[in-house]
Amino acid sequence: MSKIDPTARVEDGAVIGEGTEIGPFCIIGRNARIGANCKLIGQVTVIGHTTVGDSCVISPFAVLGGAPQDLSYKGEPTTLEIGSGNVIREGATMNVGTIKGGGLTRVGNGGYFMNNSHVGHDCMVGDNVIFATSATLGGHCEIGDAVYIGGLSAVHQFTRIGPYVMVGGVCGVRDDVIPYGLVNGQYAVLESLNLIGMKRRKFTKQRLATVRAFYQKLFHGPGTFAERLEATRPLAGEDPAIAEILDFIGKGKRPLCLPAIAK
Repeated sequence: MSKIDPTARVEDGAVIGEGTEIGPFCIIGRNARIGANCKLIGQVTVIGHTTVGDSCVISPFAVLGGAPQDLSYKGEPTTLEIGSGNVIREGATMNVGTIKGGGLTRVGNGGYFMNNSHVGHDCMVGDNVIFATSATLGGHCEIGDAVYIGGLSAVHQFTRIGPYVMVGGVCGVRDDVIPYGLVNGQYAVLESLNLIGMKRRKFTKQRLATVRAFYQKLFHGPGTFAERLEATRPLAGEDPAIAEILDFIGKGKRPLCLPAIAK
């Protein structure tokens, strides 16, 4: 059975999963669906058309399913979907989507969202991400699996960040970041590959050498970036990570985050 503190307010229509604990002074709206074995520690608000997966732990003052911070929103029944196994710390916020953005904000599984982090409307966030304190996404961002966003960093609306990226602290990310990239700086620039993250994901020395050689040719070789990109396309078959990076670049509609010296 679920356990609901007598001071919590759970509106008629809300669905609370088996084994879930709703702590003191929580507010659960009528359109909320909370999975099994979750723990809402206290003073958590889940409103709007919001679904929370199983085994999530949500700390006080988190607000899930609030209205988009978008002037075009007129109360439409848009949604927020949060996966399983997430830890959402104090004061974190995640907004439902907008009609013009597809009507859905989605957060994957196994994420760790530190205090005061924010997922804006219509964002798509992958699995096993870490958002440090006050990490912020503008609307319509796409964040890949296992991305780390440092404290006080902000990602501009519509920006894509590929999987396995590390974003340093106090960064403004305005351009798309390739998979496996490491970006840093007040206005983020691409510093290198996220080699530590790649090693943690069991890249062999040979794979690391192959991808690093590709990276050097693409971002630090002779000629313009467009010329280097064309020259490195045949390397897609050398490693899946190279193919992933080239595919990410090919699908982009916005500027790409480049090293400070790249042209």
